[in-house]
Amino acid sequence: MSIWIGESTRLIVQGITGREGSFHARQMLEYGTNLVAGVTPGKGGKVFHETVPVFNTVAKAIRETGANTSVIYVPAALAAGAIYEAADAGIELIVCITEGVPVIDMTRVMPFILEKGVRLIGPNCPGLITPGSAKVGIIPGSICLPGPVGLVSRSGTLTYEVVHHLTRASIGQSTCVGIGGDPIIGTNFIDVLRAFEEDPSTEAIVMLGEIGGTDEQHAAEFVQAEVTKPVVGFVAGQTAPKGRRMGHAGAIISGSSGTAEEKMTAFEQAGITVMKRPVDVVDLVRARMARTV
Repeated sequence: MSIWIGESTRLIVQGITGREGSFHARQMLEYGTNLVAGVTPGKGGKVFHETVPVFNTVAKAIRETGANTSVIYVPAALAAGAIYEAADAGIELIVCITEGVPVIDMTRVMPFILEKGVRLIGPNCPGLITPGSAKVGIIPGSICLPGPVGLVSRSGTLTYEVVHHLTRASIGQSTCVGIGGDPIIGTNFIDVLRAFEEDPSTEAIVMLGEIGGTDEQHAAEFVQAEVTKPVVGFVAGQTAPKGRRMGHAGAIISGSSGTAEEKMTAFEQAGITVMKRPVDVVDLVRARMARTV
């Protein structure tokens, strides 16, 4: 099993005829993802990669193909509209890869998403992958291996590094989820942790956070109260100066609540084993999983 994507996924790509959309659509197809359609207004009737029909609207794509998942590769100014369209048409899971989406747009998107009961991952995220089954987004399939470790991260590149270390050590992953580092995102740490806790194929969890905000602290409280599986954590930005944004729009320290030190302390108090370096993930995951056997 896995969380949110797998063999039942029927995927559409919004923006499939653009540079990024077409490149990653090919990658997802080659990985074996069930990509059933693309959507680009004005390009309906075309065929992508000889097998994937392109439609003008998400609603028509759903009617013709039974799609249930969408991944969005459109410019930032159009991303909110693409999310609205997918949610209104009945898509169950929306993954928005686009970065630079205005925060004001997301303040309007989120109430609509909640009203529709749709799960949104992102924006400004690498998406998610269930190794050996389906990939929705830009996480490289070549570095992943099916297995028992669930991974959730605010950072795309840190995700790739940690997954690579796990795979090289023959420690596979159930599902890897990049939630994105913007101030307002559709799915947070707690959402993913809850899903991993309920997933019988996930035996341990890796959580990768970064400076800024208090999401990691809230996640630590949730782990302490609700999660029975071993959790290993990391916080990026341990040497970041206060008041300076580091990478993601949400990665800025204001006061003391967003510092790496404060987050790592919260992890330790919640029983989360803390990595000092990403490469430490292998030994720490092995040790924590061995204790549960």
